[in-house]
Amino acid sequence: MGQESADDLFQRAAEHAVRFRDSISAGPQRPRVSYHASLEEFRQPLPEQGGARLGVIDELVAKAEPGLHAMTGSRFFGWVIGGSHPVGVAADWLTSAWGQNTGNHHATPAAAAAEAVAGSWLLDLLDLPRESSVGFVTGATVANFVCLAAARGDVLRKVGWDVEGQGLFGAPPITVLIGDDAHATVFSALQFLGLGHDRVVHVKTDDAGRILVSDFAEAAGKASGPCIAILQAGQINTGAFDDFEDIIPIAKGIGAWVHVDGAFGLWARACPQRSGLAKGVNGADSWATDGHKWLQTPYDCGYAIVRDEEAHRRAMTIAASYLPLSFEGERDPSHFVPELSRRARGFATWAMIKHLGRDGIAAMVERHCRIAHAMAERLRPEEGIAVLNDVALNQFLVRFGTTCPDDEADRLTQRTIERIQTDGVCFCGGAIWRGRKVMRVSVISWLTDDLAGNVAADAIVAAWRAVRGE
Repeated sequence: MGQESADDLFQRAAEHAVRFRDSISAGPQRPRVSYHASLEEFRQPLPEQGGARLGVIDELVAKAEPGLHAMTGSRFFGWVIGGSHPVGVAADWLTSAWGQNTGNHHATPAAAAAEAVAGSWLLDLLDLPRESSVGFVTGATVANFVCLAAARGDVLRKVGWDVEGQGLFGAPPITVLIGDDAHATVFSALQFLGLGHDRVVHVKTDDAGRILVSDFAEAAGKASGPCIAILQAGQINTGAFDDFEDIIPIAKGIGAWVHVDGAFGLWARACPQRSGLAKGVNGADSWATDGHKWLQTPYDCGYAIVRDEEAHRRAMTIAASYLPLSFEGERDPSHFVPELSRRARGFATWAMIKHLGRDGIAAMVERHCRIAHAMAERLRPEEGIAVLNDVALNQFLVRFGTTCPDDEADRLTQRTIERIQTDGVCFCGGAIWRGRKVMRVSVISWLTDDLAGNVAADAIVAAWRAVRGE
């Protein structure tokens, strides 16, 4: 094996990374090969002997890059994925190079300190109760899990049951009130927690996915015993927000813990022009959001935010005789997450907030919302295209062939999505909304500007015209 230095190795990786980023906009905004092609490229017998360092990295790049998506480009509009800002990436590289296991502040004082400070900054940016605790997790899926674990423990403790010690065997049942259009990851979190994804009380929603206040009040009136209400800041398809000002007091009136899934929408709180969309959300008990969406941190990064720090700690703290004791006022990263061995996500979060600042984050959120609205308005006049929601945030839905019967419009919508993805000028994905095929557009990359939005909108129209012409 070669004995290349670490300097050579890191420099080679950096060169590959810079080249990839610099060329992302020039190529197709999609992977160039399929999963099966990538699998064949990687498939080989287990190496009996090791390879040279530089050769291994070069081979990895050659095999991987054709199967990588354009998620870090300016015209990627799929799945609400942020663009991994270079400042966050650089901080994350250092995090990997430092090689710290950051379960507690004795192991890595700097990592615990960065999380503590970045967590306080997040509460300030999102204007949430400053006494809240923040757990740095992989993303909104685990953030929802952590917050709902705290909720489960708290509502059962109030009726005399210690779920952390005794589990759910014989525990009083918990009523979970949730909107029909809640995100799939919330149901997964309920499944993981033993609360079941099918035992919930579904509350009806309007045409944008917002919980109907009257139906929530009716469901709340029927609830008895421990109760958790799950609301939403930013519906995944439409960007819509539940009516927190009206719903939260109803939930509090029956003693419910209120949790808000705000994976991307909670960041509206950081933008003065959009913060009114989430008015009243600070009345909840817990909130889940992502860093790797609107804050543009690298994957993976999410935040579990809980008003009651003790409820948060009870649900998550890991204790063992070989772990150092924490003293009053000291914060260990593992007090608030389900991991002991864990990545120091606080460094990239700290770096991104430090780089963008309050004004930069607000301006980015507003720019994306403005571009989403402009793209939708470019599409609306085109014959056969319908934008299905008011664009108040950064998300909108498109359906093609709207002058045709529904089944034909489904087919034309699917064909247009495929044509857009094949053309590769931009990337948008499909979904099912109200039983019909739609295209989802999410504007959330730090690189996306007005020009990128215009180019993408024109490409969408061109793809539709080509399909219609066929």
